[in-house]
Amino acid sequence: MEDFRIPIGEWIETVLDWIKINFAVIFDGVGTAFSALIEGLTDALLAVPEPALILVFALIGWLVRSWQLAIGTAVSFLLVVAMGQWTPALQTLSLVLVAAIVTIAVAVPLGILMARNATASAILRPVLDFMQTMPALVYLIPAITFFSIGVVPGVVATIIFSLPPGVRFTELGIRGVDPERVEAGHAFGATPGQILRGIQLPLAAPTIMGGINQVVMLALSMAVIAGFGGADGAGKEVVAAISTLNVARGVEAGLSVVVLAIFLDRVTSALGAPGDYRSSILAILRRRRANRPSGAEVTTRARV
Repeated sequence: MEDFRIPIGEWIETVLDWIKINFAVIFDGVGTAFSALIEGLTDALLAVPEPALILVFALIGWLVRSWQLAIGTAVSFLLVVAMGQWTPALQTLSLVLVAAIVTIAVAVPLGILMARNATASAILRPVLDFMQTMPALVYLIPAITFFSIGVVPGVVATIIFSLPPGVRFTELGIRGVDPERVEAGHAFGATPGQILRGIQLPLAAPTIMGGINQVVMLALSMAVIAGFGGADGAGKEVVAAISTLNVARGVEAGLSVVVLAIFLDRVTSALGAPGDYRSSILAILRRRRANRPSGAEVTTRARV
């Protein structure tokens, strides 16, 4: 038995080499698109003066949750600036935002498909299990093979690693909708698309937002690991600190990641909890619209 071995790794390496050779044009196009998106977003964020951007982040915190979150956000990001980690933090934020948007755009439709098709669910579940349990660093190996060193393998590995929770939570949310409400939609002659848009998605929104929250958190954790693949940002700072045993640099880079994680977690959690929208602009506009007299009332008052 000592000589018995199945060369799975060599087989997979052969397949990856074949894919790299035959689909090089596609990989070049994807790499160029991701590089342009991330670099463009990073440049746009860095072009904004630090106080102004911190004010925007604080305003987002106030709109989605409370003034306490706004103050905490402002103080936390001022700390990032004071530590000299502002540029790496924004580079990491850009990578996370691009990866999260692409992941959500793929995860939600897949989750809907799994919720409405038992065969698709049975096929995709093992794939998601594999994606979710594979060590995160392993995803960098084929990503670097296809896209070389840089930010692109980081964002590709981040998308793959953060995809499963988005799909699972979407499926769970759609399946958790009260069947009686779906049957009522059928009884009134609604099409499957109308039922999905008008009944299932609105009722499943909190669960789906929970999945999006997990996508963002996993994307942030993977974005740090992407530093090992050459992606700029806080992850690269951590890798440099490890290679030089620079404790101070590592702690400061880690704290900047903590600030980003807390901010993104609070914002996405608040978006999934409609009850927390008391101070949001949308809620304020709804209240004003509700309190505004209708045209008939205005006419009646004018006559009186």
